[in-house]
Amino acid sequence: MNAWTADELTRIGAAEELQVSSTRADGTLRPYVTIWVVRAGDDIYIRSAYGSANPWFVRAGKSGTGRIRAGGVEKDVTFAEAAPEAHAAVDAAYHAKYDRYGATIVGTVTGPDAEATTFRLVPRAD
Repeated sequence: MNAWTADELTRIGAAEELQVSSTRADGTLRPYVTIWVVRAGDDIYIRSAYGSANPWFVRAGKSGTGRIRAGGVEKDVTFAEAAPEAHAAVDAAYHAKYDRYGATIVGTVTGPDAEATTFRLVPRAD
Protein backbone atom coordinates (compact mmCIF):
# COMPACT_ATOMS: atom_id res chain seq x y z
CA MET A 1 0.00 0.00 0.00
CA ASN A 2 1.31 3.42 -0.90
CA ALA A 3 1.46 6.15 1.72
CA TRP A 4 2.15 9.86 1.85
CA THR A 5 5.54 10.98 3.10
CA ALA A 6 5.61 13.23 6.17
CA ASP A 7 6.69 16.14 3.94
CA GLU A 8 3.84 15.55 1.47
CA LEU A 9 1.29 15.36 4.29
CA THR A 10 2.56 18.62 5.75
CA ARG A 11 2.68 20.47 2.44
CA ILE A 12 -0.67 19.28 1.10
CA GLY A 13 -2.34 19.65 4.49
CA ALA A 14 -1.15 23.24 4.80
CA ALA A 15 -2.18 24.20 1.26
CA GLU A 16 -5.23 26.46 1.09
CA GLU A 17 -6.48 24.73 -2.04
CA LEU A 18 -5.81 21.65 -4.10
CA GLN A 19 -6.14 21.12 -7.81
CA VAL A 20 -7.66 17.79 -8.76
CA SER A 21 -7.91 16.09 -12.14
CA SER A 22 -9.46 12.74 -12.96
CA THR A 23 -8.20 10.30 -15.56
CA ARG A 24 -10.15 9.82 -18.79
CA ALA A 25 -10.76 6.35 -20.23
CA ASP A 26 -7.85 6.89 -22.64
CA GLY A 27 -5.48 7.64 -19.75
CA THR A 28 -5.21 11.39 -20.29
CA LEU A 29 -6.03 13.85 -17.54
CA ARG A 30 -9.07 16.10 -17.50
CA PRO A 31 -8.60 19.81 -16.74
CA TYR A 32 -7.83 20.57 -13.10
CA VAL A 33 -10.54 21.81 -10.73
CA THR A 34 -9.59 23.83 -7.64
CA ILE A 35 -11.12 22.66 -4.35
CA TRP A 36 -10.44 22.63 -0.61
CA VAL A 37 -8.32 19.91 0.96
CA VAL A 38 -7.75 18.70 4.51
CA ARG A 39 -5.43 16.40 6.34
CA ALA A 40 -6.79 14.14 9.07
CA GLY A 41 -4.13 12.02 10.70
CA ASP A 42 -1.94 10.49 8.01
CA ASP A 43 -4.56 10.83 5.28
CA ILE A 44 -5.60 13.53 2.80
CA TYR A 45 -9.28 14.10 2.07
CA ILE A 46 -11.34 16.08 -0.40
CA ARG A 47 -15.10 16.65 -0.58
CA SER A 48 -17.45 18.06 -3.16
CA ALA A 49 -18.88 21.36 -1.95
CA TYR A 50 -21.96 21.03 -4.12
CA GLY A 51 -22.97 17.45 -3.66
CA SER A 52 -22.46 14.14 -5.38
CA ALA A 53 -23.72 15.43 -8.74
CA ASN A 54 -20.84 17.93 -9.03
CA PRO A 55 -19.17 17.06 -12.37
CA TRP A 56 -15.60 16.78 -11.03
CA PHE A 57 -16.81 14.45 -8.28
CA VAL A 58 -18.76 12.24 -10.69
CA ARG A 59 -15.79 11.96 -13.04
CA ALA A 60 -13.35 11.21 -10.22
CA GLY A 61 -15.61 8.51 -8.85
CA LYS A 62 -16.09 6.94 -12.26
CA SER A 63 -12.40 6.91 -13.16
CA GLY A 64 -11.09 6.09 -9.69
CA THR A 65 -7.74 7.70 -10.49
CA GLY A 66 -6.26 11.08 -11.25
CA ARG A 67 -3.66 13.61 -10.21
CA ILE A 68 -3.51 16.31 -7.57
CA ARG A 69 -1.40 19.43 -7.13
CA ALA A 70 -1.09 21.27 -3.83
CA GLY A 71 1.64 22.80 -1.70
CA GLY A 72 4.25 22.15 -4.37
CA VAL A 73 3.37 18.44 -4.49
CA GLU A 74 2.09 16.86 -7.71
CA LYS A 75 1.04 13.25 -7.39
CA ASP A 76 -0.97 10.56 -9.14
CA VAL A 77 -3.70 9.33 -6.80
CA THR A 78 -6.50 6.87 -6.36
CA PHE A 79 -9.84 8.28 -5.19
CA ALA A 80 -10.70 5.90 -2.35
CA GLU A 81 -13.79 5.67 -0.20
CA ALA A 82 -13.31 7.17 3.24
CA ALA A 83 -13.86 4.89 6.21
CA PRO A 84 -17.06 5.77 8.11
CA GLU A 85 -15.09 6.40 11.29
CA ALA A 86 -12.99 9.07 9.51
CA HIS A 87 -15.86 11.50 8.89
CA ALA A 88 -15.82 13.19 12.30
CA ALA A 89 -12.09 13.91 11.96
CA VAL A 90 -12.57 15.15 8.39
CA ASP A 91 -15.38 17.49 9.52
CA ALA A 92 -13.17 18.78 12.34
CA ALA A 93 -10.29 19.37 9.94
CA TYR A 94 -12.52 21.35 7.55
CA HIS A 95 -13.84 23.46 10.43
CA ALA A 96 -10.36 24.11 11.82
CA LYS A 97 -8.97 25.12 8.45
CA TYR A 98 -11.84 26.95 6.77
CA ASP A 99 -14.32 28.24 9.40
CA ARG A 100 -13.04 31.77 8.79
CA TYR A 101 -15.04 31.68 5.53
CA GLY A 102 -18.30 31.34 7.44
CA ALA A 103 -20.77 28.64 8.33
CA THR A 104 -22.65 28.78 5.03
CA ILE A 105 -19.68 27.82 2.86
CA VAL A 106 -18.08 25.43 5.35
CA GLY A 107 -21.46 23.75 5.77
CA THR A 108 -21.24 22.57 2.16
CA VAL A 109 -18.29 20.30 3.02
CA THR A 110 -19.20 19.21 6.56
CA GLY A 111 -21.92 17.17 8.20
CA PRO A 112 -23.84 14.05 7.21
CA ASP A 113 -24.71 15.25 3.69
CA ALA A 114 -21.03 15.84 2.86
CA GLU A 115 -19.95 12.37 3.94
CA ALA A 116 -21.17 10.86 0.66
CA THR A 117 -18.84 13.18 -1.28
CA THR A 118 -15.64 12.29 0.55
CA PHE A 119 -12.59 10.86 -1.16
CA ARG A 120 -9.50 9.72 0.68
CA LEU A 121 -6.58 10.39 -1.64
CA VAL A 122 -4.16 7.49 -1.90
CA PRO A 123 -0.85 8.18 -3.65
CA ARG A 124 -0.01 5.87 -6.51
CA ALA A 125 3.45 4.59 -7.32
CA ASP A 126 5.38 6.96 -9.60
